[in-house]
Amino acid sequence: MKLLPALPYLDIRFFTSILLVMGLSTPGKAEITSLDTGNIEEILNNAGVALVNFYADWCRFSQMLHPIFEEASNLAREEYPDITQVVFARVDCDQHSDIAQRYRISKYPTLKLFRNGMMMKREYRGQRSVAAIADFIRQQKVDPIKEVNSLEELNKVDRSKRNIIGYFETKDSDGYHTFEKVANILRDDCVFFAAFGEVSQTERFSGDNVIFKPVGEAVPDMVFLGSLPSFDLSYAWTQDKCVPLVREITFENGEELTEEGIPFLILFHVKEDTESLEQFQQEVARQLISEKGSINFLHADCEKFRHPLLHIQKTPAECPVIAIDSFRHMYVFPEFKDLMIHGKLRQFVLDLHSGKLHREFHHGPDPTDSTPGQEDMIEMVASNPPESSFQKLAPSETRYTILSRDRDEL
Repeated sequence: MKLLPALPYLDIRFFTSILLVMGLSTPGKAEITSLDTGNIEEILNNAGVALVNFYADWCRFSQMLHPIFEEASNLAREEYPDITQVVFARVDCDQHSDIAQRYRISKYPTLKLFRNGMMMKREYRGQRSVAAIADFIRQQKVDPIKEVNSLEELNKVDRSKRNIIGYFETKDSDGYHTFEKVANILRDDCVFFAAFGEVSQTERFSGDNVIFKPVGEAVPDMVFLGSLPSFDLSYAWTQDKCVPLVREITFENGEELTEEGIPFLILFHVKEDTESLEQFQQEVARQLISEKGSINFLHADCEKFRHPLLHIQKTPAECPVIAIDSFRHMYVFPEFKDLMIHGKLRQFVLDLHSGKLHREFHHGPDPTDSTPGQEDMIEMVASNPPESSFQKLAPSETRYTILSRDRDEL
């Protein structure tokens, strides 16, 4: 009998990891909790951190993730044996479509993070490997609050970031426990500090105290005036301070923002041009606060996002530029200086929602906006708006099974 040549030595862990990625290996017993309408509330509410895999059996990406997710769960259980600290769970979205709808699942697989029953806005979008998922859980278990040993340390905080500082007599208080919960939820949006006992005494002249240090050296601090033990009041105040009305879009968060499914109003500006950004922020707050939830207010580095600019026939040299991306088309605000005209920016957004921007790009100005005799020229000025650029940042069909979702023709 002819023998096959000996294979070179392969590390068994490397070989096993390859099989896990290929879905050909069965890991050890995994503690994955299957969620349904009867147990989901109890399990998630009692879990410090829960990573939930929303999947469909027929989805090939879900099939590939299953063994990886199970092995990551095994690693997490070894590191965090307390079953209330970290929970790995899954939802079969075909069997439990009501749960999938409740959490607005639009693709398979979707890995959502929960803390004490509250779903976090940012889901897991990283590499689908045992090591990457396990490392993500480790990061979630790191204490987001930095304890300071002297108030002088707070004079050196990074004022380019949003900082929340708590002054407490002791860690064993309802106010600090609430502060911990809020910090864990908003850990990606603010930097949290805490001082205790004698270190914090001079800042606790009327009891425990929490302040917000906004971005900018000359911007005054803001004091929380509500009840510190109240989670609802503390979370609402901190979220308002930590999550800006106008957010920056980057290549790292573009998929997340695109998946929110609402159009973008974007200021393209040179990174160093903070004056234009401040003007844009002020006018958005003044004219468009009522539109929050129907459109995302964003700003983008025009050098990094040079391609979308070129797509609307602009260059970085022409920044600042304001545009709307409806995920079908892009529309350019006429002139940046018009931003200061009362109601001009608001009308631009309202024209998107009414369909006027789309009609005018395709068919020319509405007859009601035309001057006498201009109606005959409408066909001459009709055009096609540039297609969406930011839609390309949406979840990829090479990573997910995308559920169909119709968008309005805007």
